[in-house]
Amino acid sequence: MKNRITKLLVIIFSVLVADQVLKVWVKTNFSLGEEIIIFKNWFILHFVENNGMAFGFEFAGEYGKLFLSVFRIVAVFAIGWYLFRLNRQKEVPFGFLACIALIFSGAIGNIIDSLFYGMIFNHSYGQVAGFLPEGGGYAGFLHGRVVDMFYFPIIETKLPEWLPVWGGNDFVFFRPVFNIADSSITVGIFSILIFYRKQFNSLDKKEEYNEGGDGDVTRVEEMTSEKE
Repeated sequence: MKNRITKLLVIIFSVLVADQVLKVWVKTNFSLGEEIIIFKNWFILHFVENNGMAFGFEFAGEYGKLFLSVFRIVAVFAIGWYLFRLNRQKEVPFGFLACIALIFSGAIGNIIDSLFYGMIFNHSYGQVAGFLPEGGGYAGFLHGRVVDMFYFPIIETKLPEWLPVWGGNDFVFFRPVFNIADSSITVGIFSILIFYRKQFNSLDKKEEYNEGGDGDVTRVEEMTSEKE
């Protein structure tokens, strides 16, 4: 059991350290929109920031950002509790726990940006951001923007004119810009769907069995007390 906990902690902290080191490096060396071509034209480090969820999806407005930050915190506590609970069950395979740990660490990685980046960095518009600037950061607590940098425009083409609605528009795949935390969440989710989908069903059946068993014991106790 302790060996499993150690391995899970290694996964979680490895993702967190890699995610935050790269984000801080990009934030303190790139201005917003700046990019470096890593391999040809389809692997690019492209610095963007977003207020929202993974891959740049956003909730509009200040309250939308606040809601999303609070939701992330609640979700992280829920995932952490779920991981702790599963780890106590010896029959749960380690691979399934590792997937949950990837999701957990990715969620924490993006929460760190939302909680603190607005306070410890100034803005990156037309400049490279400074760490702990004298005039304060660009936003308050819970209002930081998530740093993204991985961009893979593997396919760049123009849609045919005859196509309804989108005909003639530029098409890029894969358009969203993302980070290590997003990748960790995505790998964890898809690994569960591909390799451990049946695990959820078995866990649900176990919960139903336990609840049913408790109910049967209660009914037997009630009948016994009535006879007495």
